[in-house]
Amino acid sequence: MTNGVAVQLNDLTRVYGPVKALDGLTLHMEPGEMVALLGPSGCGKTTALRILAGLDEATSGTVLVDGKDISGMPANKRDMGMVFQAYSLFPHLTVLDNVAFGLKMRGRSKSERMSRANEMLDLVGLAAHKHKYANELSGGQQQRVALARALAVQPRVLLLDEPLSALDAKVRTQLRDEIRRVQLEVGTTTLFVTHDQEEALAVADRVGVMSQGKLEQLAAPAELYANPATPFVAEFVGLNNKVPAEVSSGNARLLGTSVPALAGSIAGGRGLAMVRPESLTVTAEPDGSATVSSVAFLGPTSRVYCTLDDGSVIGAQMTSSQARAFSVGQAVTVGVEPTGVLVIAESGAA
Repeated sequence: MTNGVAVQLNDLTRVYGPVKALDGLTLHMEPGEMVALLGPSGCGKTTALRILAGLDEATSGTVLVDGKDISGMPANKRDMGMVFQAYSLFPHLTVLDNVAFGLKMRGRSKSERMSRANEMLDLVGLAAHKHKYANELSGGQQQRVALARALAVQPRVLLLDEPLSALDAKVRTQLRDEIRRVQLEVGTTTLFVTHDQEEALAVADRVGVMSQGKLEQLAAPAELYANPATPFVAEFVGLNNKVPAEVSSGNARLLGTSVPALAGSIAGGRGLAMVRPESLTVTAEPDGSATVSSVAFLGPTSRVYCTLDDGSVIGAQMTSSQARAFSVGQAVTVGVEPTGVLVIAESGAA
């Protein structure tokens, strides 16, 4: 329906008094791409989105959309659709009129407004609710209306600022998948800001992990997950077991196995390998040097926590049917899959 445009944020800084909210952020988005900016509160991800929207001004750096510098352009001339955490629907308007509102402000005819609004409500699966008011809808439905409203004006860029964080877990997952389906169908270049790693990895073409105003890594979800470029990314994207390891000539030796040391690891010597729970193996062995300390049931998967001979505890993830074979106090051997690990200096083990 719409063709995406390229978006370039070039060397953006944003300084508020002593605080550097953005510290030289450069991010280039391909036409039609969905990029998720992921990071903890205060890392600068919302500041970047607000600067792109024209709701905030960069201290230095430029914003280009479709090759044109829009850094000095007011927000209402930027042609962007926005969906916030708060649905911000007009309570006195029906769902249909809410979706058509932006078109009315742009002077479109009534027949064009209604046709486009109906089309967008079809797209988000809410055509049957078009004559209701916001307070008659659930939170998830209101957020779908907000998405339909943002897309109705055929924006060049869609900006989603934590759009799902006010919803409960089940609705959040449904709506996350829905947003991705709609975005692929419409083809709008989209920036999605979230602090939820599962959300970012599930919907985005590429995920940018931010920390203290800087972009730590920008990569496809699977790449980011398998090959974190920095300890911060490894920590933030769920590599949460730290296992003593010895690095030499590009390999890390840990848990009795040698595996490749990922780029960004220490060059040699002793360090801590950051190992994903699903990369650990647990085998029942009567003379094993580790002991099962607890088993946490998480639905289809479970975590089996084991105490190693040095007293440290690590968690292995497996299917719940596999986990049922283990009981607390059982002697086991813990191993690691032959995929690569990121090894950090022991001092960086905070």
